[in-house]
Formats: sequence, structure tokens, C-alpha cells
Amino acid sequence: MARSWNVEIQLFSADEVRSDEPVTTAHAVLTTAAGATLNGYGRARRNPEDQDIEEIGEELAAARALRDLADRLLRATSDDISAIEHHRVVLPR
Repeated sequence: MARSWNVEIQLFSADEVRSDEPVTTAHAVLTTAAGATLNGYGRARRNPEDQDIEEIGEELAAARALRDLADRLLRATSDDISAIEHHRVVLPR
């Protein structure tokens, strides 16, 4: 039987977080089939001299949030295995 895990990504632009900086932030939330959640965060800052293309900032912030989420999931898995094995386990990236 297959199980589904869902990831939701919320994107916030500078005007939504009340910042004068050209920044886009992303919050990725993984929800497992059992209802457990894990969060990842990402940020993209546009050089003020670059064109203002919102989609590029969103893509970069989302990618960084997903990378952070993946790293946190690997750490959680490593911790779970360590608890079972009774020694430190480090999973490669």
C-alpha cells in the first residue's frame, strides 16, 4: 500500500514581511501520512541593480527551503537510526 506525504510551500515577498530589502522567503512544510510535520526555510535576495522578476526569487527561495527541508529530514532519520542502533549514525547527503 502506498502512503502519501505532502509538501506545501508558502512564498512571501518583501512587501508582505514589511521589509525594504528585495527579499523573497519560502516556508516548506512536509506532512507525513502519520501527521508528523517538518519545516524548511529558504530566502532569496535580489540585487537592487537586477531586474525585478518575481518568479526567479520565488524559485530560488523555494529551492533553498526544499534543500533545508531535505537536510532536516536526513538529520531526523539519522537520529531515529541512532536511537535504534545505540550509536551515532550520520547519513551522507
